[in-house]
Amino acid sequence: MGPSSGPAGAPGVVSGSLAACPASPNCVSSEAGTPESHRVAPLPKSSWARASATITAMGGVVTQQSDDYITAEFTSLLMRYVDDVELRLANDAVHVRSASRVGYSDMGANRARVATLRQQLGAQ
Repeated sequence: MGPSSGPAGAPGVVSGSLAACPASPNCVSSEAGTPESHRVAPLPKSSWARASATITAMGGVVTQQSDDYITAEFTSLLMRYVDDVELRLANDAVHVRSASRVGYSDMGANRARVATLRQQLGAQ
């Protein structure tokens, strides 16, 4: 992990939901209460079984996994910035959050990552 990657770890589940995105545009989430500019659709519940393997195939490193929560890190090649991806299994869907640890803008990297994850899982 590079010196510019920020504090370690994803924020995790807060009061039964993935943590809210900050005001900066370097985070996207499917959880309720997320501002529209940060919002992405949740993944289908059926994608849960393949989520960890798909994240790994995309270059992520799964750092925590339980029956209803997965967190992973993606590190940029050039600057070694770390982004955290979190998945939470809910009754009807898989909620997803992807956020940069440092900086303000991510040039759309987190939104693109969730779109790629959705595509790889066949969750159009």
